[in-house]
Amino acid sequence: MLCEKCGKYHATTHIRTVVNGVAKEQNLCDYCAAGEGLNVTPKSIFASMFGEMLELKPQNMKRCHVCNSSFNDIAKSGKAGCSECYKTFKAELLPYLKRVHGSTHHIGKTPENKDSINELKTELKRLVHEEKYEQAAVLRDKIKEMEADSRE
Repeated sequence: MLCEKCGKYHATTHIRTVVNGVAKEQNLCDYCAAGEGLNVTPKSIFASMFGEMLELKPQNMKRCHVCNSSFNDIAKSGKAGCSECYKTFKAELLPYLKRVHGSTHHIGKTPENKDSINELKTELKRLVHEEKYEQAAVLRDKIKEMEADSRE
């Protein structure tokens, strides 16, 4: 495959980007990739020819319908191509997630003051309903401050 930018040399660098669920692929030669600021390590001629001859890409390999990533792509890069990959490769990813994170379910952190913020919001609604706007404004500012603290 020739470089999509210059059309002169064999494409050795393959770039896949996913923006808003739309996958875009670009195939560049070493020279054009270096011109784009990508760190390219030159391969030996033998390795390049050998890789082209083998073409180790099975045609029936399962791929994500959004970004076209295969499980091998994810395993090589260590990153999923998009959020849909987690659904597409759930069976393959679960053992790895369990080994790395110790669980297959996201536990996450809940801010300690989340319940108190919800209580304050309920109180705020009551104050507004009772038309106690000055007290409501003070409470509103307190809620905003607590929410900002929980984001940090």
